[in-house]
Amino acid sequence: MTDPRFSYVSGTSDKPLLGITIGDLFDQTVAQFPNNEALVSRHQNLRLTYRELQQQVNQCARGLIKLGLQKGERVGIWSPNCAEWTITQFATSKLGIILVNLNPNYRTHELEYALEQSGCRAVMVSAPFKTSDYPAMVAEVAPKLPDLQFIIGLGSERFHDFQTWDELLALGNDISDDELTARQSVLQFHDPINIQYTSGTTGRPKGATLSHHNILNNGYFVAELMRFTDKDRLVIPVPLYHCFGMVMANLGCVTHGATMIYPSPIFDPQAVLEAVEAERATALYGVPTMFIAELAHPDFAKYDLTSLRTGIMAGAPCPVEVMKKVNSLMHMREVEICYGMTETSPVSFQTRADAPFDKRVSTVGQIHPHVEVKIIDPATNQIVPIGAKGELCTRGYSVMLGYWNNEEATRTSIDAARWMHTGDLAVMDAEGYVNIVGRIKDLIIRGGENIYPREIEEFLYTHPAIVDAQVIGVPDLKYGEEVMAWIKLREGETLTEDQLKDFCRGKIAHHKIPRYVKFVASFPMTVTGKIQKFLMREESVKELGLEDAQAIKMA
Repeated sequence: MTDPRFSYVSGTSDKPLLGITIGDLFDQTVAQFPNNEALVSRHQNLRLTYRELQQQVNQCARGLIKLGLQKGERVGIWSPNCAEWTITQFATSKLGIILVNLNPNYRTHELEYALEQSGCRAVMVSAPFKTSDYPAMVAEVAPKLPDLQFIIGLGSERFHDFQTWDELLALGNDISDDELTARQSVLQFHDPINIQYTSGTTGRPKGATLSHHNILNNGYFVAELMRFTDKDRLVIPVPLYHCFGMVMANLGCVTHGATMIYPSPIFDPQAVLEAVEAERATALYGVPTMFIAELAHPDFAKYDLTSLRTGIMAGAPCPVEVMKKVNSLMHMREVEICYGMTETSPVSFQTRADAPFDKRVSTVGQIHPHVEVKIIDPATNQIVPIGAKGELCTRGYSVMLGYWNNEEATRTSIDAARWMHTGDLAVMDAEGYVNIVGRIKDLIIRGGENIYPREIEEFLYTHPAIVDAQVIGVPDLKYGEEVMAWIKLREGETLTEDQLKDFCRGKIAHHKIPRYVKFVASFPMTVTGKIQKFLMREESVKELGLEDAQAIKMA
């Protein structure tokens, strides 16, 4: 029994947590659905059943054994989406080797830091792709990394003196099945198995260290709440290096015998639409910016998307108007929103297909099974009443083991009672539905008034000419901060700053009307589609000449 006055909720379920390693679960799924299509990588023209995927996973694992890699050692992977990424994911999980996910957008400074901080003994590297010459960058930093012994190029082409993927697989011929089985049998589900670096918007990126138990269960329950079965076919345009791709997509599919479909190496709206139609996909994942791009594609109406049933929009706040269009125009009547963070494996809240429509499009849903959440006043750490804003904190199986080799950062984020402090501002209603209203650091304080950018963004989305809007605070000599809106217009539409302000007058409070407006073609964002508001602020301060106001220290 919980006190209905306060913002606390715990997730119940008639399904217990999975007490099993990722490798053992994978083998169970193969035994149950050997002939189900497991993986379709359309840009590689590759299709694998679960039995065929297992054969490649085991061959890769034996190759890693032959290299001499041991349980607990780290192997990095630096590549856009491809089958080899997923084969490596499951091969390392069978050996207790900790997979280190490297952001494909990294450049040499970030790459060197992540490989050194995690102490990688080996790294899997993509062939050059677009403007990223991955082999050249690895070759540049490798001499500075004493722990790094093995570099494996993904694909058959040789780069520098790296081993090729085919050579790694060939090494596995010297290792017996019994040796692989012996290595797999001693693993425990609470062992660390994955390091994912946070995007590092402030300071150095931190390596969230996740166990089999963390991510396997999260992937399982995400898909379970979507009513996934072995008949589902999921199109995955989100990056595998991120929790969205690796956990919610790959592990969500594998725990249910469903099919993983990669439309392209990186997000391409046309490739997504083609994949949904050609593969008769039942589900589609994406961040809001991806769905916006798909809906806005000039050939959108030509594609048959009627096979879609469900999917997830997550990774950033989901505009209500976009949710409505995905629901109707893309036939995703059971589309769900998820909320979470890398440090919580990632999902803590998810909407349910049978929830009332307004709850499905305007909240991040209800608590995940086996997870606790409270909303607190950051100043006092006391739980706030229902309906009050505060910092969302999560506790349960999903909370990471800690930040890799960074005890101080771990203590700052996870308190003595194992609550993960998210830094997100949230509001809970009496039924346990939650709204994310911003980041604690995104809060705009204008003349003593607290302004939540998300609220203004949602209003601006209702203007027919606006396809996307992002609101930030910029320094101001008089008020401390002022509201600024970055606006992306629909193709062919026009709008002036005065027209936008006229649209706001009388509909939102005067102090919430943007003082500054900037029309843009795109926003600075991470590869996962998260808007980088700190970069928007830096650029805006320079453009508007607000350096003097920024220099004033606030209490």
